[in-house]
Amino acid sequence: MLIRRNLAYGRSLARLLSTRASNILSSLGIPTTGSGDVMSSICPTTGEVLARVKSATPEELHSTLERTREAYTHFRIIPAPRRGELLRQIREALSAKREDLGALVSLEMGKIKTEGVGEVQEFVDICDYAVGLSRMMNGRVVASERSGHSILEVPNPLGVVAVLSAFNFPVAELVTFIGCGNATLWKPSPTTPLCAIAVTKIVSSVLERNGIPGAVASLVTGGKDAGKAIVESRDVELVSFTGSEHVGRSVGKTVASRFGKVILELGGNNASIIMSDADLSLAVPSVFFGAVGTAGQRCTSTRRLYLHKDIAPEFLERLQNLYKSVIPGDPLLDDTLLGPLHSRAACETYSNAIQYLRDSGAEILTGGNKYQHFESGNFVEPTIAIPRSANPDDYIWKTETFAPILNVAIFNDLEEAISWNNSVPQGLSSSLWTRDLRNLGKWIGPSGSDTGIVNVNVGTSGAEIGAAFGGNKPCGNWRLYGLYNSRGRESGGDSWKQYVRWSACTINFSDQAPLAQGVNFVA
Repeated sequence: MLIRRNLAYGRSLARLLSTRASNILSSLGIPTTGSGDVMSSICPTTGEVLARVKSATPEELHSTLERTREAYTHFRIIPAPRRGELLRQIREALSAKREDLGALVSLEMGKIKTEGVGEVQEFVDICDYAVGLSRMMNGRVVASERSGHSILEVPNPLGVVAVLSAFNFPVAELVTFIGCGNATLWKPSPTTPLCAIAVTKIVSSVLERNGIPGAVASLVTGGKDAGKAIVESRDVELVSFTGSEHVGRSVGKTVASRFGKVILELGGNNASIIMSDADLSLAVPSVFFGAVGTAGQRCTSTRRLYLHKDIAPEFLERLQNLYKSVIPGDPLLDDTLLGPLHSRAACETYSNAIQYLRDSGAEILTGGNKYQHFESGNFVEPTIAIPRSANPDDYIWKTETFAPILNVAIFNDLEEAISWNNSVPQGLSSSLWTRDLRNLGKWIGPSGSDTGIVNVNVGTSGAEIGAAFGGNKPCGNWRLYGLYNSRGRESGGDSWKQYVRWSACTINFSDQAPLAQGVNFVA
């Protein structure tokens, strides 16, 4: 009965969504008639063109950068608590449109409704966090060795921050950058421009209502050429890039060549390790969400599963039962757990990975195919596979596949599992499931996981905004300013320190002018 209902639903999906697409776009003030044909926003659920968006010409990009920098010169002198009040108003405006923005995320990106709304809620939460932060962005006083002297470490706004966001989280977080007194230039993924347009309209309207230039939160749409021009521009002090390791490597080199600052978030190849003493009633649903949630398109999605030999059969049986319960469908419906992949290219990536698994002798426990009854959408079956080899150097283990494919291996002891966890090039997120305190200590210690996010009895996916978010190895990067180690992280208590410029200010309030280190230089 469920299958028949879904087949009928698949045939009518495009017609149903077309009306709602217009309603969602209209509710956010986005016209439903496009005037250009440079870029198309395509609904991954139905294949329909939601809108056509003109990308910025080189001249328009240059003009936008000029206006953004001019807006920054006005904005940087506004006191931080006053900026906090602006963030509070932005928070209220975003919250009022939370459901509509969440629906747009589902419509344009393909996330299920609860995840789309959750993404907007994350932005709202970060606004709350940034409002409080606006009264705590302090420098510090350093004791001087010279009598009558004090040393201050002073933060000031950095400049223009470029945010190059990815399709999988199309509602980019801008407010911490703005809260630090910077102006932002946002270039969204070419496939999710509508989410960026909607958010920018909300943010800029709040700024303008308070007499602040809307260009403090600028937006340009475009593809590789626009991104390249932004990254190369010396008018951009900091580039925050989210995307693939391949592109991130190029971005990092380009920004470094002009001595700019860069934050890179470059995906992950995340593992969950299940010990023999784990509470399977918690671990199984968590791995299920980590691997299937967002159709496997989160940077923190669970892609590798290492099971202790004593519990492997039971765990896999429970997990397969959950997989069998998944019915793909319209991400705008409340009961849908599996939406589409974002693009046809993602479907091709999925198919290539499945073919590699089959050709290499892997056992496909469930999934491995594209759903046939969705004629237009990018729906694929969540897959569990046991590769023939557990060798971390094998292509299937060391390569991140941005799709709902979970590869499984069986281990004998924790040391073996940690070795496998750490042997891949990526290092974003990892998870250990155990009730043994000794395992916990080893996992989070110097001989444990080498990822930036190291969880215990919590899945690899679904981070909170209060803690630093970012990876090690190619998945993240570091910047060190004085004694403030920003670690190239988003969110968390110290993240703002990489969004400002630091000055060490030595102040002499004495009647003498001694040199440091006791140097005597008297003619």
